Amino acid sequence: MIDRACYSVVVTMVSLAWLLPVIATATPFPRDLQPISVVRLEDSHLYPSFQGLMFNNGTERLGLDYQRMIRIQHMLYIAARDHVFVVNLTSAVDKIIPQQILTWSSTDVSKCAVRGRNSDECYNYIKVLVPRNDETLFACGTNALNPACRNYRLSTLEQVGQELLGQARCPFESRQSNVGVFADGHFYSGTVTDFQASDAVIYKSLGGEGRPVLRTVKYDSKWLREPHFLHAVEYGNYVYFFFSEIAVEHTGAGKVVYSRVARVCKNDSGGSTRVLDRHWTSFLKARLNCSVPGDTFFYFDVLQSLTNVLQINQRPAVVGVFTTQINSIPGSAVCGFYLDDIERVFNGKFKEQKNSDSVWMPVPDEHVPKPRPGSCAGEGSASSYSSSVQFPDSVLSFIKTHPLMDESVSSINSQPLITSTASRYKLTQIVVDTAAGPHKNRSVVFLGSEDGRILKILTGTQANSSRLLEDISVFSPTQCSGERRVLGLELDKEHHALFVAFSNCIIRVPLSRCAQHTSCKRRCLHTHDPYCIWLRTGRCADVAPGFKAGFEQDVDGDQSHSFDTCTAAGRDVSSAVDSASGVKQLPDAAGLSDGLHFTLLGACVLVAFVLGAVVSGLLVSCYCGQRSNQSQQPEHALSLNSLTKLNHLIDTKPDKNDLTSSQIYSSEPPVKPHATEDEELVSNLPTPDLMPELPIKNLNSQWERSHTLQVFPTNQTLPIKHTPSEGHDDDVFKHRQNPDVAIMTSSLLPGDSGSLHMLTSYYSCLKQTAETSAFQQIPRHVLIKMGTGVTTARQHSFNQKSAHAGNIYEIHRPLIAGGSCLTRQHSYSEPPHLQREAIIRRTESLKPQIPPKPTNIPPKTLHLPSHAKHNY
Repeated sequence: MIDRACYSVVVTMVSLAWLLPVIATATPFPRDLQPISVVRLEDSHLYPSFQGLMFNNGTERLGLDYQRMIRIQHMLYIAARDHVFVVNLTSAVDKIIPQQILTWSSTDVSKCAVRGRNSDECYNYIKVLVPRNDETLFACGTNALNPACRNYRLSTLEQVGQELLGQARCPFESRQSNVGVFADGHFYSGTVTDFQASDAVIYKSLGGEGRPVLRTVKYDSKWLREPHFLHAVEYGNYVYFFFSEIAVEHTGAGKVVYSRVARVCKNDSGGSTRVLDRHWTSFLKARLNCSVPGDTFFYFDVLQSLTNVLQINQRPAVVGVFTTQINSIPGSAVCGFYLDDIERVFNGKFKEQKNSDSVWMPVPDEHVPKPRPGSCAGEGSASSYSSSVQFPDSVLSFIKTHPLMDESVSSINSQPLITSTASRYKLTQIVVDTAAGPHKNRSVVFLGSEDGRILKILTGTQANSSRLLEDISVFSPTQCSGERRVLGLELDKEHHALFVAFSNCIIRVPLSRCAQHTSCKRRCLHTHDPYCIWLRTGRCADVAPGFKAGFEQDVDGDQSHSFDTCTAAGRDVSSAVDSASGVKQLPDAAGLSDGLHFTLLGACVLVAFVLGAVVSGLLVSCYCGQRSNQSQQPEHALSLNSLTKLNHLIDTKPDKNDLTSSQIYSSEPPVKPHATEDEELVSNLPTPDLMPELPIKNLNSQWERSHTLQVFPTNQTLPIKHTPSEGHDDDVFKHRQNPDVAIMTSSLLPGDSGSLHMLTSYYSCLKQTAETSAFQQIPRHVLIKMGTGVTTARQHSFNQKSAHAGNIYEIHRPLIAGGSCLTRQHSYSEPPHLQREAIIRRTESLKPQIPPKPTNIPPKTLHLPSHAKHNY
């Protein structure tokens, strides 16, 4: 047992040694950034806001109902319910006052009420607002559940032309998602086409005469499955759609949402009249992989917002906000994707599912027809085809059933740029300034959250070098009502502002708060804000366009300058909180990370685990060794010594001088003359005196051989009770004082059988001079006389009456070889057998008949004394 315990300890140590390199190389989960400055809510009410037309009855009851906003030149267009507000960005520094208001109310309110929908939907929610060209603005609204579209002149907001049908271009309800963009004179839209929102579509229309209208395959989950459209951009020869949908390739339990990017060719003309007529022939989609790498990837699968195409490391890319599943732990991440990585995936392997029970597998290259499905006509492998209508039917049939790509698009550096998992509020919106700072070489990311906050983050050029510059509380209950969720962000760099949209208000937030640092150089530089500079005149100011010299700035955190002590009005203005400015200065992000490093913490945990394993192994080893030593000690269960001790199991104070032969050989338990009720109950229980000995079949095991030979101590005697008038020779019992007398006994072990209880040494020392009357007081014993003259005592059943004692001289006659007869103890209820010579008779039944439980004793809990408890 000790060797086995030691072996387990060695195995544990070896396993830990294998785990050491795994723990050392494991990628830790990125930590949330800590803000350098926190702009409190008390300062938010100072920012300009816009709540809509307050004198309008619908606005007073429902609020603004913001839908979307776009910036065209120096004008900001805000689409809401029944109105489009045009704000001049130049004059909206202190107040947001619309310069123009476009009112488009619905005339189908009566029809909307009949359809049984909520009456709040019986308005015209402007869902589409995109520039069609330099002079025309294209707008679409729900129009009381009857979508319609119009063209307006940008300069005057006058309607141009007739009203158009809005189906497949605009959703039916305000809560339904949609995207739209004009490219090469065509309008590309993503929305639903029916009242129940069961038919999702990516649609191409408004191309003019002779231009086909294209759409995705209707009711085909391989193409679209309950998509939520987020963004659409034009780049190169393609139009990209970004959305999230229920993953059709996920074969596990439940529904899982994946983020997608889909691509269509701008010169797609549809398929032939046989296959994919008036449908896309270039539609492909792939999964966007925004996850934290490791042994098990942690995915941010749900796309929330996306930027337009921007330059990252001189490569075109898009950056988006991703969150965890709706029923998962709250978490958000910012991931970027290069457009050339997206194109590489679209040129890779396709994914297919042969039947509904099979798994999704990549399609071998030899099974892909030529030209490559999804290619644009006149380009690449399809350069010999002038139009997609000319594609072979095999190509069109393949792209119809295989729109999904096998590989997913990896994010930049294969990990998120920013993660936020400590807050229970997810991120919702994003806007990026890739030309921040006086040298326009810095990138600042603005993120909106569900709780009405804006996070201003300076992205670094190296891993884990980003800094959370400011955590700004923007939503003000005194200015806005309704939800706190940030629904839109629009950047106005020329006027140093960020417009934050909520459901019922628009708030203008400055990009920085440099003026609040007054004349404190230390605080101005400590912000690490690329929008703040320290002028030589001793003032902290916002960076102005074209300002490239005559200032100091510490964006990278190098504070080797000799800062002066900032004091104002007799107090230290570099304290944690400046009540006048409403800005809370927190320690540097690098300083917040001081403390227990992750590697040190992991090492401490590992050392504690190793020490615990070693101590546990030693304790188990000692315990097993003690059990092994105890198991090697002699067994006293059924030796004469142990039988004598067990005979006093009930007696709490045994009398050494009252040890009689009846206690050794009697078949009935002794009862005290004045026993109590509990003692009488205990006396009726079976004891080791009443239990027959299980014979041992063999002595093969080492444990059995070591527990057979018993040597009794000198101070124990086994007298046989006799009358005082009858004497005997001292030589008869002188062997009782001899400590070297050995008794062969067997242990009471379950399963042992077939051995005799040899008391040869004892009977060989008895003499024939004992008187017969010495054994007349022994109850219920029968002396069976053998044919050779040797007589042995037989214990009878409890049911038998008193038996007569035999001749004492016959009992103690020496055993004579060849003429002796040994009999085994028979059943307690079995009559004596006839005498046979030289025969060893086996016991027919070893199970005693336990006397019935007395009925006159009430049930009571029996408490034995501690010295009367034995293990047997």
